[in-house]
Amino acid sequence: MKITHVDEAERYEPEPNWIRLSMCSEPAISIERFTKPAGHASPNHSHPNAQVLIVVEGTLSITTEADGTQVLDVGDTAFIPAGEDHVVTNPLGTPSVGIDIFVPGRSFDFWLTRGT
Repeated sequence: MKITHVDEAERYEPEPNWIRLSMCSEPAISIERFTKPAGHASPNHSHPNAQVLIVVEGTLSITTEADGTQVLDVGDTAFIPAGEDHVVTNPLGTPSVGIDIFVPGRSFDFWLTRGT
């Protein structure tokens, strides 16, 4: 068994106040906890990993070409297939928190190395 305590997790900020924590980083699966600041939207992107997003606090919306914008509240989940372009947005005036699960696991520095 491998335990990662949230206060000891590897951390970085791809953009100011957009905090990502590595909770599990294995070849088969990776899990990241993130705090998305008020009004923040990720760049439109895709990745070769399937993704499950779970809303822990606040509200997040996910926009894809196929499904438009879908709003998720606390406890809601979304499955994003590998390769699907998407944007994750916090529409609130306060931070929102989510969990991203990637299968297979992806490199934790995805946002730092994206496009290089």
